[in-house]
Amino acid sequence: MLVQIVLFFAGLTGLYFGAEWLVKGASRFAASFNIKPVVIGLTIVAFGTSTPELVTSVMAGIKHLSDIAMGNIIGSNIANIGLILGLSALVRPLTIDMKLLYREMPIVVGISGLLYFMGCDGTLSRQEGGILLGGIFVYTCYVYRVARKEANSVEQEYKDFIGTAHDSIKKDIFLIILGLGALTGGAYFLVHSAIYIARIVGISELVIGLTVIAVGTSLPELATSMVAAIRKESDISMGNVLGSNIFNILAVLGIAAIIQPLQVNTASLIIDMPVMLMFSIFLIPMITWKFVLTRGQGVFLLVGYSVYILWLFK
Repeated sequence: MLVQIVLFFAGLTGLYFGAEWLVKGASRFAASFNIKPVVIGLTIVAFGTSTPELVTSVMAGIKHLSDIAMGNIIGSNIANIGLILGLSALVRPLTIDMKLLYREMPIVVGISGLLYFMGCDGTLSRQEGGILLGGIFVYTCYVYRVARKEANSVEQEYKDFIGTAHDSIKKDIFLIILGLGALTGGAYFLVHSAIYIARIVGISELVIGLTVIAVGTSLPELATSMVAAIRKESDISMGNVLGSNIFNILAVLGIAAIIQPLQVNTASLIIDMPVMLMFSIFLIPMITWKFVLTRGQGVFLLVGYSVYILWLFK
């Protein structure tokens, strides 16, 4: 048991640093080709922080552990809004200036509803996975086209956060390869140890996926959003969360389902997916009312997330 706990935390460490190295290397690599920082931030950074979810869910799907694969994504999306945005707003109220983010919130709600509709028959098929994966390409093209029109102040915010291009492209490529390796190894240890611990303790694989694994794979989003909040770069905190939630559903579940169709647990359809959808819906009036996520609203999100977690372990 002790060995499995050590492997579990080793897996989390590998996922965290793997995502950090991948995002840093890929961001600087893209910057060397003069891609606008705001585009890098909304695609490479937001998607890169979701690579732990991607590798973990794909690996779980290959091993026919659908509850882990689905629970990881549903739980991560709930944690991104309830836990990460809640904590970020508690550190500093998030004032949103970026117009693109207002347009992204309905997209998050829409694809969450689409996932629920696809899962109603109890399976996420290869065809449905293909539809989801196609959606991420459409979304990326949309972001690239619209983000170029953002205000200079938003552009500068992302530029300050990402930094300038690295002197050596070889170093950036090395970081990318190192990050991918750490992610793969971390996901392997995390999945195997989590399953072992769940069976010993008597907790279902779905609950483990929704909670411990979901929060663990969301650590890069947590670190990015908290640092951005401390630096008063609210658009990055919000953009990172929304972009990650979109990537989780469209790309992660899309790829996982194409490789191996995923079974959708009835409990997820009754409770977990509706909770994910409600968190996404409630975020729209919170943000668009005064274009700021206040500390009070952050507390509300944290309380809501805590209630959900307590219900899972009741």
